[in-house]
Amino acid sequence: MSVFSEKAGNNLEAVRSTKPLIHNITNFVVMNFTANALLAAGASPVMAHAINEVEDMASFAAALVLNIGTLSNEWVESMIRAGKTATGLNTPIILDPVGAGATPLRTQSAKRIIEETGVSIIRGNASEILSLGHQESLTKGVDAMHTVEEAAATAKKLAAELGVTLAITGKTDLVTDGELVFSIEGGDTLMPTVTGTGCAASALVGAFAAVDEDMLSAAATALAFFGLAGEKAARSAKGPGSFMVALIDALYTITPHELRAGARIVEA
Repeated sequence: MSVFSEKAGNNLEAVRSTKPLIHNITNFVVMNFTANALLAAGASPVMAHAINEVEDMASFAAALVLNIGTLSNEWVESMIRAGKTATGLNTPIILDPVGAGATPLRTQSAKRIIEETGVSIIRGNASEILSLGHQESLTKGVDAMHTVEEAAATAKKLAAELGVTLAITGKTDLVTDGELVFSIEGGDTLMPTVTGTGCAASALVGAFAAVDEDMLSAAATALAFFGLAGEKAARSAKGPGSFMVALIDALYTITPHELRAGARIVEA
């Protein structure tokens, strides 16, 4: 059992007992799915992006999740305002830089959020993470063009430079705070066939960050939970449609004991 396996179960228990409010400024494509994922896990989601209320909402949320999947100039401003409020209150901020590297708007917006707010965790695929560093990265839309292994060295350096925890998801997930690096096994090949699974992972990282002061632990244990749910869902799924439903059910039915036993988090 890894150092984080027991913590994974404890974090799931804490989410379900406290039902933390997770403020999401996320994209139109995934709002329903990510809200349902948070509810199934035991958290309380709110999807609020109006520029004249985000500061108020962020002021009493337990975590803030910023997802740049469907951007507009006003949404970027909403994210910055909410992020500054959360930063002032030491509320965890999770950034999902969807499609960073694909267009200047996405890449520049992600970097601006990092520069102007106190982002705690960045969760993305390998290409998105690489695009935030000092080297060029090719991204095909919002899909990764690089492997987790290719991004590992850059991620460790970038995490140290930015003072954040980076979580890279792929066949094997990787989490680093710039010093320690952990790999997380789990998931299933059906996960990339359902839109919003990465976004849901980011939202769940937010839920775990709301109950765990250690951002490295929060990210690793949340991804272990999501990976285990993916494995459980795949056992009964016949394809992407039934998998999506089964995934929500798995997030709801996995017990803290199951997570402690099934979390596969290893120091890399």
